Amino acid sequence: MTDARAASGGDDASLGAQIAGMIARLPPDHVTLGELLELFGDEGLLLLCILLTLVFLIPVSIPGVSTVFGAAILLVGMSRLLGRQLWLPSRVRHRRLPSDRLRPGLAGGLRWVQRFEKLSRPHRLAVLVDGRAQDIVNNLAFILAALLLMAPFGFVPFSNTLPALALLAYAIGFIQRDGGAVLLGHLANLGTMVYFSVLIGGGGLVAQELFKRFTA
Repeated sequence: MTDARAASGGDDASLGAQIAGMIARLPPDHVTLGELLELFGDEGLLLLCILLTLVFLIPVSIPGVSTVFGAAILLVGMSRLLGRQLWLPSRVRHRRLPSDRLRPGLAGGLRWVQRFEKLSRPHRLAVLVDGRAQDIVNNLAFILAALLLMAPFGFVPFSNTLPALALLAYAIGFIQRDGGAVLLGHLANLGTMVYFSVLIGGGGLVAQELFKRFTA
C-alpha cells in the first residue's frame, strides 16, 4: 500500500479521495516539496504530480509556484523516462510555500480531478499506453508539459492552466492506463504550444509597431 493510499483511507480510495486526504494533511503554516514527498512516498509520484497541478486550474496567483512545482514535475517525468528514483535539488526540495494560500487553490482544483475520474476509463485506447515506445513518447510529452508550465507567461490568462490540464490528463492516464486521457493530454499540449505561439507572435508585432512609432 502506498503512503498516499494509506493516508486517504485505503487501497479502494478514488484518486480524488486520495488527493483530498493529502490536502487535509498539509502542515498549517508552510509546506515543502520534501514534506509532500514524505506524505506520498516514491510510489505516489503521479498522485503528487496531480496535487501539484491543481493550484493552476483556478485563477489564483502564488509567485514562484509554477517554477518550483514545474521543476518537481519535470524531474518526476525524467525519473520515469530514465527508470530511476526521483532526485530533487536541495533548493527545490526545501523551498517553503505558504499552506494557507495553497490549500484553497488545491481544494478548488480538486474538482478537475473528480471530473477527469468520471470520464476516465481504465485500459481505453490501450494502443496509446501499452508498449515501451508509447511509454517513451508519453513521458517525453509529460516532460514537455512540465516545461510549458514553467514558461514565463504566468501573468497571461490560461498560460498555466493549459499545461496543467495536460499534466493532469497524463497523470490520470498513466495511473489508469487510459489512452483516452493521454490523448487529451497530447491535445492540451498542442493547444498550449499554439497559444504560446500566438502570444509570442502577437507580442512581437506589438513591439514592432511601438518601435516604428517611437522611431518615426
